[in-house]
Amino acid sequence: METKANYVLIGAFTLIVAAALLLFGLWAAKYSSERTWQEYEVVFNEAVTGLSTGSPVQYNGISVGSITGLTLAPDDPRKVVARLRIDARTPVKVDTRAKLAITSLTGPTIIQLSGGSPQAAWLRAVDNRDAPIIKTTPSALQNITDTANRLVDRLDLVFSEENVNSIGDTLKNLDEISSSIAAQKDDLQELIVSARQAAQKLDTTLASTNGTLERLDQNLVQQLPQLVNRLDSTLAKLDSAADNADAILGENRAAINSFANDGLAQLGPTLGELRGLVRDLRQISDRLETNPTRYLLGRDAPKEFEP
Repeated sequence: METKANYVLIGAFTLIVAAALLLFGLWAAKYSSERTWQEYEVVFNEAVTGLSTGSPVQYNGISVGSITGLTLAPDDPRKVVARLRIDARTPVKVDTRAKLAITSLTGPTIIQLSGGSPQAAWLRAVDNRDAPIIKTTPSALQNITDTANRLVDRLDLVFSEENVNSIGDTLKNLDEISSSIAAQKDDLQELIVSARQAAQKLDTTLASTNGTLERLDQNLVQQLPQLVNRLDSTLAKLDSAADNADAILGENRAAINSFANDGLAQLGPTLGELRGLVRDLRQISDRLETNPTRYLLGRDAPKEFEP
């Protein structure tokens, strides 16, 4: 009986130790997992075509984790929430950005992380949520899609019905102009020949003009010293004449003042008397023209006797 009791105790102890070891192993695995990986979320405002659960996550081209889930945002179905599982040692900073990328032309779509300046703080130190949110930037795929959409919209505007009709009218007008030019080919050739001849004559005229100007410049340069000397002589004579005039005015200043005071004062009455004399002479002239005999003889001319 005592032997059987020892076996029971040994078996129970063995089971307890095994359960404890199993629990310790599970706890250690969970603790190791929590210390090795960090969960993040990325919210995309665009379609994530080609992205799936398990797709890799790269940081500057290096694989640092994978996608553990893809869901639509509950508040806005136009947004996609991607759950990421990234190596905890990866320096995900507050200025780290996520975007969609492709590894090659035919490769799968992945999430590419970039940025993260050295002086920036770690994102999980600022965002205390279980899964901090990494901000996104428009991907090259989205830029290509937006550009293609804008090009399509512009092409629709360019090739509208009205513009197509206008282009057709323009081509028709160009065809008519081409036909007119072809019909007037001979006239155009003559016009071109005339223009060429006129250009040749113009070149000859310009050459002659240039030669004349060169000769004129040479003559002017040669005669310039003589002209300057004559100008200096003339200016000197003008200065001398001005000095003489000043001297004459100084010497006759008294006579000029006397004439200005006395002569000009007597000029008014003299002009009045001359005006009266002119008036009397005009009256005498009028009388002589009207009846010269009466004015000269003092009576009318004698009448001739008629028997």
